[in-house]
Amino acid sequence: MCHSHSHHGGWAREHHAGCGCGPRHAAEHFAHHHFGGGDPAGGFGVRRPLRFLAWKLGLDEPQLEQLAAIINELRTERAQAAVDDRRALALLADAVAGDSFDAAKAAEAARLRTESQDRLQKRVAEALSRMHQQLQPDQRNRLAYLLRTGTLAM
Repeated sequence: MCHSHSHHGGWAREHHAGCGCGPRHAAEHFAHHHFGGGDPAGGFGVRRPLRFLAWKLGLDEPQLEQLAAIINELRTERAQAAVDDRRALALLADAVAGDSFDAAKAAEAARLRTESQDRLQKRVAEALSRMHQQLQPDQRNRLAYLLRTGTLAM
């Protein structure tokens, strides 16, 4: 595998020269080596969302950098939502553990889950808005198709 491409431009050309693979593979290769190719899906429905988007949308280096930041922020928000969900489940467990059902704890669990999901969905909308700003019209259409078909989950 090639590691000779520059971080200051021309990475696709240098990658192609070093690896001997086609230029269509260059964006995927760049994303894999520079933005954590082994990361879990983080709620995106694909194992490596940035690598997947680089391949499907034909992202260039500046777009990759911007989308990497957006995806990492969404991963952080999803991780917080998972923490909130575990707290809500613990509250529900507490609600049923006693001699009488604790309706207050169950209500707190419901509130926690609702607020957490509302916050996450707002972040998803913000992330898509930021992605939209970074993409060309044909890339936006491809992203819309991935979302419509459920290929990419947000």
